[in-house]
Order: sequence, then structure tokens, then C-alpha cells
Amino acid sequence: MKIGVTAEGDTLDSYVADDFGHAPYFLIVDMDTLDYVVVENEHKDAVSGAGMLVAKAIADLGVDAVIVGGIGPHGYEILSDAGITVSSDEEGTVEESVTNFKRRYERKKHFEAMGSD
Repeated sequence: MKIGVTAEGDTLDSYVADDFGHAPYFLIVDMDTLDYVVVENEHKDAVSGAGMLVAKAIADLGVDAVIVGGIGPHGYEILSDAGITVSSDEEGTVEESVTNFKRRYERKKHFEAMGSD
């Protein structure tokens, strides 16, 4: 699973950025291997509409989920409509957030599988 994470810096040790539209970077992280690609947010200085612009750009990167500190309703809606899971109100480092997301995701899949037996 590919996860887009808003980040203050360009490494897994960077903190998750609080503001989706104005995050300096997005790290596209493979949930299983923690391999990642750094994407600089070209819309971070936009006066208005940054969240919508970034949501459209992220959706085009083929991510399955997004981890963010905070996100507005328009960006959230664009990502949700694209079938992308949004995990907001996240904090800590990118690596910690991805690891926590993976744990929650696997637990959810486990319980869903138990319910279908």
C-alpha cells in the first residue's frame, strides 16, 4: 500500500505536517518496506485553494491513503471521492505515523475477515 504523508522535511524522521495544503513535502511511503519518494509541494505558498490543488495532485500519484495532521473539507472530499483513505489528526514522525497506520489497517482487516467467516 502506498501512503502519502504530509511532512515538514524530506526524511522518515521528519514530523508530520499539520497543514495539508501548505505542507512543505509529501513522502510517498510503501507501507511494508518504508521505501519512499519525496515530492515537494509546489502549492505550499498558494494564497487560497492550496488544499484542493494538493488533493488533486496527490490523487494523481496513485496513493491508497494519506496521513496528515490537519485537512480541510474540500481536500478531504477530493481524496475521499478518489477512493483514498484519509487519516487526519496524526502527529509524530512520518515513520511512526506509517507504522501506526499499518497496525490499525492490519487490525481492521483481521476483524473484517473474522466477521466474514
